[in-house]
Amino acid sequence: MPWSRVANFSDPQELQAALQSTAQAEILPTVRGRFQVEATQIGMDRLRMQRFQIDLPQIITVATAPDRKSIGFLVEGSASDFYHSGLKVAPGDILIYGNDVLHQRSGPDYRYGTMSLPVDEFPVVCKAIIGRESLEEPSRIVVRPDPALMSRLLNIHRAVGQLAHDVPDLLDQPEVRRSLEQQLVHVMVRCLAEAAGIQTRIGAIRHEAIMVRFEEYLEARSDRPVYLTELCAAIGVAERTLRASCEEHLGMGPIRFLTLRRMHLVRRALSRSDPSSATVTRIVTDHGFWELGRFSVAYRTLFGESPSETLRRRPEPITTDLNRAVLTSAI
Repeated sequence: MPWSRVANFSDPQELQAALQSTAQAEILPTVRGRFQVEATQIGMDRLRMQRFQIDLPQIITVATAPDRKSIGFLVEGSASDFYHSGLKVAPGDILIYGNDVLHQRSGPDYRYGTMSLPVDEFPVVCKAIIGRESLEEPSRIVVRPDPALMSRLLNIHRAVGQLAHDVPDLLDQPEVRRSLEQQLVHVMVRCLAEAAGIQTRIGAIRHEAIMVRFEEYLEARSDRPVYLTELCAAIGVAERTLRASCEEHLGMGPIRFLTLRRMHLVRRALSRSDPSSATVTRIVTDHGFWELGRFSVAYRTLFGESPSETLRRRPEPITTDLNRAVLTSAI
């Protein structure tokens, strides 16, 4: 069933939940500030597309749904430096998602778009459009299409996103929706078929494999703190090598990243706890922070409020334009 929605998110966990059917994501803002994301999400008959406006710098750990063939790209107006699996992505590049866990990081003022098709239908449309069922080598994760084709893709993607904002009822009309979907699918396949691959360094490939093991270990321990020594021992890599891999993929060393991750775990625990029975001290120490005074200062610096204020505050609701069709289960 076709659907569309435009929603504003003020909490990373709420945005993560909204992405669950297309991707499993962990979003970690890296600086203090108000987390504010506008997400436009559209489901057509086969194609799904999304557009995001994100203000804060962040690190995203993401694994896309295995039943979808997904791509992503910077959209017009993005002023952010953006890195995908350690590669700097330029405007006009397309990211090709696989099934592995990967890392993305961005600066402030980040504008991003995605598109996806069912993985079993993708070869069919490729065969119809370009006469063959496969497009790219598995190692090609970032490609650079012909500028004219990429400009066309960006223009159509923007126009459809604008319809979802301004006149979403048009997307309910079958012929309008069918026409837009056919245009998007056609130019998507053409962009991928005629793109040049961006070469990945051998060292980067090794670092990517290390980061896959890094994330697998963290995923198995998503609800508790992880420390550097046990992490290096578990994934079988020296601290120096892990540090180089993290700097490339995350823009920071593993100690800083693990601390940032634990800070966000604390915030999640505080926001989900009952203030009548839970205590800040117990939650903070359960996550491996022992110097409570220093932690409180660091927490306020990152989140703009004290831990006790988070514990007492009710989470802000997701705000959605009520003129849009909202089908949360389809996202």
